[in-house]
Amino acid sequence: MEGMGKKPRRPRRAFTPEFKAEIVEVCRRGDRSIVQVARDFDLTETAVRDWVKQADLDAGIRTDGLTSDERDELARLRRENRRLREDVDILKRATAFFATETR
Repeated sequence: MEGMGKKPRRPRRAFTPEFKAEIVEVCRRGDRSIVQVARDFDLTETAVRDWVKQADLDAGIRTDGLTSDERDELARLRRENRRLREDVDILKRATAFFATETR
C-alpha cells in the first residue's frame, strides 16, 4: 500500500522568459504536440500549456485572460491597495489614541 500513493512533488523550478519563449516556439512549429514537448524538456504539461496560453494572450491571439502587462499592473495595484489600507488603519488608530488623550 505504501507505493500506491501519489507521485512525490518535484521541487519548484524557475525558468527564464527566454526559455519559455523557446518552448512556446517549439510548440507553435507544430511538429510536436505540447505533451511531447513537455516530455522532451522534462516539464509539466500544465506549465507548457500555460506558457503557450500566456504567449497567445500577449500576442492578442486570445482574449480570454490577462496579458502579462495587465497581470503586472494588477499585482502592483493590489500591493498599493494593501499599503493604503494599512496606512488608513494606522491613521484610524492614531486618531482614536489622540481623541482619548485630549479628553
